[in-house]
Amino acid sequence: MKQVVVTGTGLFTPENSISNDELVASYNTYVDMFNAKNASAIEKGELEAMTPSASDFIEKASGIKSRYVMDKAGILDPETMVPQIEERPNEAPSLQAEMAVKATQQALDEAGLEASDLDAVIVACANLQRAYPAISIEVQSLLGVEGFAFDMNVACSSATFGIQMGRDMVRSGSAKRVLMVNPEICTGHLNFRDRDSHFIFGDVCTAVILEDSETAKNKNGFEIIDTKLFSDFSNNIRNNFGFLNRTDAEKRDDKDKLFIQNGRKVFREVSPLVAQMITDHLAANNLQASGLRRMWLHQANRNMNNFIAKKVLGYEPDFDQQPTVLDEYANTSSAGSIIAFHKYKQDFKAGETGVICSFGAGYSAGSVIVRRAG
Repeated sequence: MKQVVVTGTGLFTPENSISNDELVASYNTYVDMFNAKNASAIEKGELEAMTPSASDFIEKASGIKSRYVMDKAGILDPETMVPQIEERPNEAPSLQAEMAVKATQQALDEAGLEASDLDAVIVACANLQRAYPAISIEVQSLLGVEGFAFDMNVACSSATFGIQMGRDMVRSGSAKRVLMVNPEICTGHLNFRDRDSHFIFGDVCTAVILEDSETAKNKNGFEIIDTKLFSDFSNNIRNNFGFLNRTDAEKRDDKDKLFIQNGRKVFREVSPLVAQMITDHLAANNLQASGLRRMWLHQANRNMNNFIAKKVLGYEPDFDQQPTVLDEYANTSSAGSIIAFHKYKQDFKAGETGVICSFGAGYSAGSVIVRRAG
């Protein structure tokens, strides 16, 4: 069986960043406006007053300090609180495809490849801006890739699921070099008027190139030792937006058409599940947690990651063992663990081992054990 390696990764970061203080100022202005407008109903007990947010609450609850966004003005405007992203004509590249091409170029440079060397493209992300034609086929066209492409969505686990899919294609011979890319415009599905979640997401795009180790030009990539996927249905993280919403006019603008979650249940149920999944995955490959150089975990919540890493390792890890990008990027859905991997992989020595792990809605989770080649 062919040995598949990650030979290149890429990261596209939007120009605009929003700090917690900026986001809270906007949110609290809206809260004041809402409470003033509805003062009579609130006084009569017919409506519940909104509660202000706070930067220290956000950082304590999540570890997030800021986030990159495709549009800053619309999000911070208390009258809109939605990113203002102009719809493009069909003849122009879509925003997600444009992000994907930029991230891909970095990955190609690292792998020592040209776009024409690729023969398959997977766009794996939590939210696709359209149903069809596939964003991946558009990316394929923009890059000039011959072969095939398809989109896939496993929410925040999309990247690890995509890595296994790409690995399987290379091993089977259906593709020689696969691009797996994660264009996440998470702010587009976030309710910025919900105190419990208005701070969670940011926008970004990551890219990963997978190929056969024997033909790879980059001999210092990361060998994929094994992958493991898991899913189990849950309503605790959900987004009900879809094309059927237009058929029920009374409910099409309800809050559940944006991101909603039961955060406490997610923490209690997902954290131990993921920790056990990683432990079992290592054991199945005759590996010990003590031998791990680093864990690149899904960047959803600092407290969740600390819980998972401590369960797996048996002690509180330091930043080197479990790096975080939450403070700068916030939760970027499927891209989070790949951002961490991209930014904190260069110091690995040949033979050192790590785990890329993502988890989220579904429930879904994916674990990828990698070893530095060379």
